Amino acid sequence: METTGSKMLKPVYSAPHPLAGEMVPLTLFDRAAMDIFVSLILVYPAPTPSNGALVEGLRRAVAPYPHLAGRLAVDHSGRRSIHLNNHGVLVLDAEVPVDMTSVVADGCFTAATEGLYPALPQENVGAALLQIKLNRYKCGGLVIGIIHHHHAADGRSFSNFLTTWASAVRQASEFTAPSPSLDRAATAVPRSVPTPAFDHRCTEFSGEEDGCRSSSYSHPTCKIKNLTLRFTAQFVTELKARVGTPCSTFQCLLAHVWKKITAARGLKPDEFTQVRVAVDCRGRANRAVPPDFFGNMVLWAFPRLQVRDVLGWTYGSVVGAIRDAIGRVDAAYIQSFVDFGSVADANWAELAATAPTSGAMLCPDLEVDSSLGFRFHQIDLGSGPPSAFLMPDLPVEGLMTFVPSCSAEGSVDVHMAVAEDHVAALEHICYSLDERAKPKL
Repeated sequence: METTGSKMLKPVYSAPHPLAGEMVPLTLFDRAAMDIFVSLILVYPAPTPSNGALVEGLRRAVAPYPHLAGRLAVDHSGRRSIHLNNHGVLVLDAEVPVDMTSVVADGCFTAATEGLYPALPQENVGAALLQIKLNRYKCGGLVIGIIHHHHAADGRSFSNFLTTWASAVRQASEFTAPSPSLDRAATAVPRSVPTPAFDHRCTEFSGEEDGCRSSSYSHPTCKIKNLTLRFTAQFVTELKARVGTPCSTFQCLLAHVWKKITAARGLKPDEFTQVRVAVDCRGRANRAVPPDFFGNMVLWAFPRLQVRDVLGWTYGSVVGAIRDAIGRVDAAYIQSFVDFGSVADANWAELAATAPTSGAMLCPDLEVDSSLGFRFHQIDLGSGPPSAFLMPDLPVEGLMTFVPSCSAEGSVDVHMAVAEDHVAALEHICYSLDERAKPKL
């Protein structure tokens, strides 16, 4: 692979954006998110638009989302903010002297993905918040590698941006930019008398004096391996039948994977294991937040069981535990979270997110994000949607993402980071519908 170009791309504005130059403080939801760059890869077989068309579409698409052209900064009070300074988006061009079919098969990469997306910055403050690498293969195929900082946008927000970019490429000069909701402060309005009713210290945040979840995450000496498990539409149908009551694809697959990775880890029966489940709060808060809100508005549910129960309970019972935990992230809980942040900020309390850091090992726990609602068919650059979508090199053991398969309709791809010591055991049982299956190695 040869990198043939590098440029800092600035958006096209017919008039200065109303927020231009603003120093936008991170909201409580932003601060609770992982302080990392998220990487993803989109694969498009030939024919594909030229790099010029992609770049011109990108300039038009970024304009309604000025945070992506800004930089993380520290304001005069010492708090992390996004400076909407329009410093731009980093775009790299690369040529790969092989056919794409030699590295991508059935929607999965058969070769390492390192180098297909921009290198992760060593320092987040001051780095471009959106960086893109356009990898051109000998056959004309295109792999787009992207990194974006999580404090700028959650998964739903960024998926909206990707569909905007695709529309801008397809429509060219006929493109009409959307007007997403950018009022971040509106997501975190406390009551007139802030009254936190739940324990958010040791849940979403910890203080310096607390020994909370973040401090319990270890950094492993063993290697982390990224796996992709593909569950077919038929498998999901059979799994839902095992559950016995109506449930979502996400809930039943999470119950299944929780069972299998717990068995593969060989945990003690009386040990507790929990899953940190991302919950989109846009439709759950008392104050309505538009679906096109751009930023972060995610909290987490924490279904927690003893290992013996995860392994011994029926699928229906484990799904019930997951559903109950998600149900507790309701309007009252969200308002309590916002009120907690208001009280903490008024007292200048130092808050550290309990989100795991890069390189951490969550075992015996897990964390899951779902993109099953991601509208992949709308990321059409003009010749069809991507043939593969991947979140490569997940940096935390136990972290997993659920995405709809691009190559097998109705199937689900689960990308997950697993300790190398547990890989063989997991692969041995991951497709077994025996609820109590244990690896026999």
